[in-house]
Amino acid sequence: MIERKISIGNIDPIDFYGVNNSKFTTLKEFFPKLKITARGDEIIVQGEESEIEILISKINALLEHYNKYNMLTLANLKRIVLEDKTVEDPEDPASIIAFGNNGKIIRARTAHQRELVELAKNNDLLFATGPAGSGKTYTAIALAVKALRNKEVKRIILSRPAVEAGENLGFLPGDLKEKVDPYLQPLYDALSDMIPPRKLTEYLESEVIQIAPLAYMRGRTLNDAFVILDEAQNTTRNQLKMFLTRMGINAKFVVTGDMSQIDLPNRGESGLRHAFQLLQGIKGIAFVEFDNSDIVRHRLVKEIVKAYDNESKTK
Repeated sequence: MIERKISIGNIDPIDFYGVNNSKFTTLKEFFPKLKITARGDEIIVQGEESEIEILISKINALLEHYNKYNMLTLANLKRIVLEDKTVEDPEDPASIIAFGNNGKIIRARTAHQRELVELAKNNDLLFATGPAGSGKTYTAIALAVKALRNKEVKRIILSRPAVEAGENLGFLPGDLKEKVDPYLQPLYDALSDMIPPRKLTEYLESEVIQIAPLAYMRGRTLNDAFVILDEAQNTTRNQLKMFLTRMGINAKFVVTGDMSQIDLPNRGESGLRHAFQLLQGIKGIAFVEFDNSDIVRHRLVKEIVKAYDNESKTK
């Protein structure tokens, strides 16, 4: 048995150990074979050398996190000690994408959401597929809002194909905008979470933010724009090709969709499904496949998706 001392430096012991040593007590629980004592800015540990070395590596990782973010929560501690990168850490500043209305923090809340955020840094075209409620579109819109605020782009363009789940736009009342607006409502909802109402109205009126059906994209060249195509599983091959070739200078495109919700008469004609196979391996294009573990809506949504998936596998 040996004894080692580990310094936490100039960090306030209360910040590092927690009120009433709550975080320190949790740390000790991960190392039951060691005798660990805190004395001011030093941690004294006794036990087998191999166990002590593991503890020291974890404490160094905790200190690195604290010095980087000026904070260490209990969730941070557990994630770092367990080395579980898939565990959602709601307190981690690195997960913040943007700040929404009334100070609401928009975060990448799951492993695949964080993957999408990371891949967006070095790729100009991203495909994100997965089930309903997994945050594909919401995360993409948050990235777009962030890019606009940081002046990385001059406008945001959001689009959807005009293929309805069991409905027909032609039978709805009103002009084209009035017909289409309800169908695009999920995009408005996401923007409303992130941009104050008055500012959002101003952006929409000045076309800094544009929301339109896919058909409106034909013939355009989209420069200096963050462009998102939602529900892309309902595009045909030609439609998706048309959309992707709108990409101009300093543009970033994100294409989202759910392969299990294709509403086209011929499911095999889905442009998204075709693009997923055709465009693999091209530098600058990245693919993220969300799954049921990413669903962040009501807990029942995950169970509902699982039930339908199981049924489809038995047919």
